[in-house]
Amino acid sequence: MSINKEKYNEIIKELNAKVTLVAVSKTKPAEDIQSLYDLGQRDFGENYVQELIDKETALPKDIHWHFIGHLQSNKVKFIAPFIYLIHGVDSLSLLKEINKQAAKNNRTINCLLQIYIAKEETKFGLDEKELDELLHQIAMEPLNNVSIIGLMGMASFSEDKNLIKKEFNHLKRLFDKINQLSIINYPLSIISMGMSSDYTIAIEEGSTMVRIGSLLFGERNYTK
Repeated sequence: MSINKEKYNEIIKELNAKVTLVAVSKTKPAEDIQSLYDLGQRDFGENYVQELIDKETALPKDIHWHFIGHLQSNKVKFIAPFIYLIHGVDSLSLLKEINKQAAKNNRTINCLLQIYIAKEETKFGLDEKELDELLHQIAMEPLNNVSIIGLMGMASFSEDKNLIKKEFNHLKRLFDKINQLSIINYPLSIISMGMSSDYTIAIEEGSTMVRIGSLLFGERNYTK
């Protein structure tokens, strides 16, 4: 299926200037990404390292590539030369590896800390206590080639809009708490929350970045 241009234009109109659209392009061909790029889209999200590398090689160099999957430490070195933003950082050890590989490439890599807000065991992320511990460790031992610029979270896969709203609100409160306490010496600017099924709720709760795939590209094909 080719991209849904009408839906893309509709979503762009829905988002205000403060909300960034990351088009989730995992499993989709480079041709579909190029089509969306030609409409003006520049931020694309991928879950798989090898697929990301292949697409980065084939597509325009001004694309902002977001890694939105669960990143393994031994794969960081492959995306460190070009990655724009890593969404799912959930441990100090991963942050240290990103810092190490960023230094090797003489750059600073922007990261979001993934927070566990859903009531599902399949979701990754830090709880509130782990988040506080990680931020205090970074404050004491700064990582010079990593910049933590925000938080990311995924709500429960549920038809219960009140539950989803509550989970997003929890992430927003953590975001505000960190900025008010100034645990780290710079403010967070991004709250990445909201996907195809719940992005409108996420925006209402303060999201500044949404990750939308199926509404733009159609359902994913995992058989290829």
